[in-house]
Amino acid sequence: MDTPPRLTDRPALARNRARATEMFLQQAAADDVQERLMEVNRTFTSPAVVTGFPKFWQERMPTARLVADGDTLDLEENAHDLIVHALSLHWADDPIGQLVQCRRALKPDGLLLATLFAGQTLHELRSALAQAEVDVTGGLSPRILPMGEVRDLGGLLQRAGFALPVADMMPLTVSYETPLHLMRDLRAMGEGNAMDARRRTMTPRTVIGTASALYHDAFGTPDGRVTATFEIATLTGWAPAESQPKPLRPGSATHRLADALGTSETPLNQSKD
Repeated sequence: MDTPPRLTDRPALARNRARATEMFLQQAAADDVQERLMEVNRTFTSPAVVTGFPKFWQERMPTARLVADGDTLDLEENAHDLIVHALSLHWADDPIGQLVQCRRALKPDGLLLATLFAGQTLHELRSALAQAEVDVTGGLSPRILPMGEVRDLGGLLQRAGFALPVADMMPLTVSYETPLHLMRDLRAMGEGNAMDARRRTMTPRTVIGTASALYHDAFGTPDGRVTATFEIATLTGWAPAESQPKPLRPGSATHRLADALGTSETPLNQSKD
């Protein structure tokens, strides 16, 4: 079988992350994870965090085992009751494989919280750069990762074998002085272009200039700034366990829905040919 093409240039991603200085989106993801954990009536004693920013997450979860988000995760089977896959799954060549590895590393009834950029993240920049490159060069090169939709991401959890899967999205709108300030901020977050199929030469200045003008025209604000959308998806799943609630067998209900709602049940009219 042919090897599927790689999405991510891992050495380039590592270089980008090593230069990162801005952590406000990692902070937003970490705050959201902490809030979700507070809502779970359980004490976790063997957590692990899969991350490309170990120093940041060590400060947030000092008792957790930190694991690099490479293709093969350094996780022992049945070793953890909590795994946080921290805002890096969008860079995975095989996201289902990553989730399967996390499930195997969880103890029965262990919890996974996986955060990643998804949905409409950077759709403004994506459209402006694509139109500018087509207008100036007549071609198009990949610059921003493909983003999964929340309905599809929930299916990844099911395919990976998790029980009680839930996927939801947290939208964030950020204002920048110019599109160039947004691009600089992406580099400062370690989220610059590390796609394996990216253009390896310098982007012509005319492309950047045209993209900036298109961005301002389409997504400018009355005060002269521009907006950028980030959407952080959170995937929640549990390692299967006998103690978890099971769905009832179809036809096994003992009460009528109409009685529970206090309404009258009206049969559907049936016609015969």
